[in-house]
Amino acid sequence: MLQILYEDNHIIIINKKCGDIVQGDKTGDKTLADEVKQYIKQKYNKPGDVFLGITHRLDRPTSGIVIFARTSKALSRLNKMFAEQNIKKTYLAVVNNNPPKIKDTLTHFLVRNRKQNKSYTNNKENANSKKASLSYEMLAESDKFFLLKIQLHTGRHHQIRAQLAKIDCYIKGDLKYGFPRSNPDGGIHLHAYKVEFIHPVKKEPIKIIAKPPDDVLWNYFYEIIIKLEKPE
Repeated sequence: MLQILYEDNHIIIINKKCGDIVQGDKTGDKTLADEVKQYIKQKYNKPGDVFLGITHRLDRPTSGIVIFARTSKALSRLNKMFAEQNIKKTYLAVVNNNPPKIKDTLTHFLVRNRKQNKSYTNNKENANSKKASLSYEMLAESDKFFLLKIQLHTGRHHQIRAQLAKIDCYIKGDLKYGFPRSNPDGGIHLHAYKVEFIHPVKKEPIKIIAKPPDDVLWNYFYEIIIKLEKPE
């Protein structure tokens, strides 16, 4: 079942599960976009093909907010907003090591290896690299793990996973970037938690929060997150 966080005539926002793929790839697996199209077709009795614009993506093992456009007008405007960084995205990550600082901004240069589907992090720029920047803040800790809040300043391939690994903060379950064990569901403890933006058509402020997946560790941290959100 889809977890729909927001829906109107112009956009629809979904809380993606770990393992869902936003857009088709070589696996040929059914995509989240396909599921959303099917939902719209059935709910509104739409004949023929349903228009659905993909405005951004989340890695398959990552959970959280995905914004789709229901009209071409909304798609073009959202694409522009993403390109101009007018959509504020907040992520949560559970990592196995205490970060070097309570809060910091990380800037690296990423080189994407398409064959391996992996990005490599460098401290210096080279011919094939792209600048990647994010800010993090350590919010809480358990007996073995640490909860980080992350703001992206750029949108690079596997950026959060690669940059956190560079400072020895490995996301729980992320074998590809150095965590020693996989999670039972094949996902990783990286969650697109919150988006804030101006609606592309209605011009109203939108703030959407997506609850993390239901597991013991996320549930432990989510109680802390709720308390931190209340003052806003």
